[in-house]
Amino acid sequence: MLKLVKYLKKYRKNVILGPIFKLTEAVFELIVPLVMAKIIDIGIANKDSGYIWKMGGVLVLLGVCGLGFALICQYVASVASQGCGTELRRELYHHINTLSHKEVDEFGTPSLITRLTSDINQLQVAVAMLIRLVVRAPFLVIGSTIMAFMIDVKLALIFVLVIPLVAIVMWLVTTRTIPFFKSIQKKLDKTSLITRENLVGARAVRAFSKQQHEIERFRDNAEDIEKAAVRAGKISALLSPVNAIILNLAIVAIIWFGGFSVNVGDLTQGQVIALVNYMNQILLALVVVANLVVIFTKSAACAARVNEVLDTKPSVTETDSTEENGDSSAPAVKFDKVYFSYHDNSEYALEDISFIAEKGQTIGIIGGTGSGKSTLINLIPRFYDTSKGSVSVYGTDVRNYSLGNLRTKIAVVPQKAVLFSGTIRENMKWGGDNITDEQIWRALKISQAYEFVEKLENGLDYKILQGGKNLSGGQKQRLTIARAIAADPEILILDDSASALDFATDAKLRTAIKENCSDMTVFIISQRANTVKNADQIIVLDDGKMVGIGTHKELLQSCTDYCQICLTQFSAEELEKEINGDE
Repeated sequence: MLKLVKYLKKYRKNVILGPIFKLTEAVFELIVPLVMAKIIDIGIANKDSGYIWKMGGVLVLLGVCGLGFALICQYVASVASQGCGTELRRELYHHINTLSHKEVDEFGTPSLITRLTSDINQLQVAVAMLIRLVVRAPFLVIGSTIMAFMIDVKLALIFVLVIPLVAIVMWLVTTRTIPFFKSIQKKLDKTSLITRENLVGARAVRAFSKQQHEIERFRDNAEDIEKAAVRAGKISALLSPVNAIILNLAIVAIIWFGGFSVNVGDLTQGQVIALVNYMNQILLALVVVANLVVIFTKSAACAARVNEVLDTKPSVTETDSTEENGDSSAPAVKFDKVYFSYHDNSEYALEDISFIAEKGQTIGIIGGTGSGKSTLINLIPRFYDTSKGSVSVYGTDVRNYSLGNLRTKIAVVPQKAVLFSGTIRENMKWGGDNITDEQIWRALKISQAYEFVEKLENGLDYKILQGGKNLSGGQKQRLTIARAIAADPEILILDDSASALDFATDAKLRTAIKENCSDMTVFIISQRANTVKNADQIIVLDDGKMVGIGTHKELLQSCTDYCQICLTQFSAEELEKEINGDE
């Protein structure tokens, strides 16, 4: 938690002034029992109503001044806590965006969302309490004890005995509740995951009539959170009553022994009342401390989770020496004995991959589910780094490019189309603000999206809802392809991004890209043999290994795996004709 203190530097004035105002309020509060003692010993004892009214006015003045300082402290604490939380949230968000796919996958999207929202919200509460109460509560405890010693040393020893007992109780409660609060935050991550899956997959849930199953899954997780919270609450709930018992026994002791002192004339009645009030102040202060213990216990768990992300170093980082353009005469992409695993010391997802893609070539990549197709193409824009071997773009290792420059050369269209809320034009300009409407319409024609966009009520100004909910799957895919083409990349990667298109539209798309983007190196990843059959090279993957490379006809003659794929999609007669070169 101390690692996060640096985010308070900007608000150091608030952190200093807030406790000062709160301490001033506490000083006024410590004076109150002395004034009340005077009222009892002088005003009431002498039946002096004027004195009582006078000292009553002093009590009101002390209360008003204390309230004023408390309100100022509240404002100062709010500014610091909200500002600190905003700074931390901005820093965490920025750091998350520097992480590679590997680290994001390890944390999980729901967990990162929870850390950005509820965890930081809890830390904001902790900062506010830190400024407002952390100093005030101990000050009242210590101040009340000192004032008690000023009144009577013997009775003040009760205060000295009570405070360590309370401290022990608080320590025992804290050590036992921290694990529960950590567990609760992890379970909240799971809640976010379940909720996200249910909302994103709402149609599938309803299609399979799994609403009840999802409800039960959510309820089970919610009950787990409840059980952990109840167990933590049961322990935390002991704090206030146990402290109250200890302190009330102390008050009884003060009244008991104080009564004897009054009888022998060592103390006045007002002084005994003042001692009781000071003990009550300690009681109230310790109630606050008990709540602070719970707050800071939760915050410690949240801080650990936030620090875990901030301390995670991205596996993909920029080198000091960065290449800007590479060699235009060199191959567009070259894989040289590439090995890759998602986790250290785990099995390789890719093994010994070597191939060359020349500028302007179309490279097809085919293989079964889990064969490593998407993994392979994710190495080109450096979403992941190779475990062994190298990936080069225009003769330069991708690790020697600046990430920004490398990724401006490459456009990736994922299988799952991702559109953002806003107009079609705004989505098309993700590749650069200088993209003109003419370039957008050209890209829409190539991607086979021109006709349906033209028919829309507002054309390029048509509003896309969150996630493109007001568009079909095929329309979304065509728009994401258009967005990539509009950026005019040197390398275009289509990661099974035409899966929602019919065969005719898919064929038109590939023909349009070939005719209009002849200088562009295109990677087409697909499970359809018909989609990649006309590629200049086809790479066949199986279980992370390259089992074949060549043209369609070459692979039909030399690669068993490719033949098996084709046999599931074409008739034997069609394949025989293609092998023999018949039309």
